[in-house]
Amino acid sequence: MQFAQVIGQDPLKEKLRSLYQQNRISHALMLVAREGTGGLPLALAFAQYLVCEKVNGSAEPNVNSLFGSTTQTDQTIQTNQTESCGVCPPCKKAAEFVHPDIHYSFPTVSRKDLDKPKCSDFITEWRTFLHEQPYGNLFDWIERIKERENSQGKITTHECEDINKKLSRKSFESPFKILILWMPEMLEKEGNKLLKIIEEPPSDTLFILVAENEQAVLPTIHSRCQVIRLPMLTKSETEAALLEREGTTSTLANQIASIADGNYREALQQLQHAEEGFQERLRDWLNAILKTGPAAQVKWVDEISKLGREKQKQFLRYVIHVLETAIRIQATGEMPPVGEEEAAIAAKLNRIVGIEQLEALTREMDKCTYYIERNANAKMLFHALTLKAYHVIQDKVVLLMSSETE
Repeated sequence: MQFAQVIGQDPLKEKLRSLYQQNRISHALMLVAREGTGGLPLALAFAQYLVCEKVNGSAEPNVNSLFGSTTQTDQTIQTNQTESCGVCPPCKKAAEFVHPDIHYSFPTVSRKDLDKPKCSDFITEWRTFLHEQPYGNLFDWIERIKERENSQGKITTHECEDINKKLSRKSFESPFKILILWMPEMLEKEGNKLLKIIEEPPSDTLFILVAENEQAVLPTIHSRCQVIRLPMLTKSETEAALLEREGTTSTLANQIASIADGNYREALQQLQHAEEGFQERLRDWLNAILKTGPAAQVKWVDEISKLGREKQKQFLRYVIHVLETAIRIQATGEMPPVGEEEAAIAAKLNRIVGIEQLEALTREMDKCTYYIERNANAKMLFHALTLKAYHVIQDKVVLLMSSETE
């Protein structure tokens, strides 16, 4: 993967290039990136940049060490390359995730045929995942490899032992070895087996950790890393990526970018389900609350509870987007750039509730999303949400909603 394939994050791309060119790369980097911001793609692109022959001059004699030499520790590496060439043999191997000096570590699950699961047992699925879903999250990955419904991802003690073994060997082709460790927060006490090699790595070895939840990373590992935090993508970056990569219309790209809130993985999910009738589902829900009564509400709850967790979360994010549209219209008197259907629903909501009620509904949608992520019973959750929404809309109740969140 090349830097050009990473959405946005231009300042951080330049920072990584400068760290290499100035010979100031720490032996352990931690990219802290919230879901959908591109932490893993950026790590992949940086790894390819480092192994590229035109960048590191490995095709020429007298190659400088990645971390300097004993006699010239501050020497600047001379290269004008701002991107991996993409055509040399190391680049081609890195692009296919088969470079022998770029290693990958990631959460795995238990299987009947694996007594001691390691990442090498899942490498074929991992390469497919990187090709198809580089912006995917842990849920997407575990869905690909799980056998049981409640499988939990984990970086095992056997994997930690394998990491120590792989990195103790000499590099095959490049001047150095790279380990990309995705989701280090999935390391528990097993991670202590990596402390020595992270603190005192073999020569020319680079660790690139990619974390979503910085606080969940073992403090002993966190303290040994140079931390680089990725910002959320801007709305314009998300919109441009949807137009260029997915071929969406400008109207749909604008709408989805507004909902995604800087999360490109969420943008792709919204695009995938753009034709699944979220507008109609929301309209049916509001009609059940305002007009058709309890029987329609029960039917609606039964239908949405049968959807998967991801679709339920996407629907709630869509509702939040519509509610925020309605709040913006009331607050500013201006119509934001949204689709006709969303504008119509927002206008109808503004005729029957005020900003306080809209804000209360938005808080409840956020809470519902939180509980879905923690495997709450969907039918009970959406039934409670429907009752609360009824009281907010019909009875103009706000304290009932806000007291639970404060």
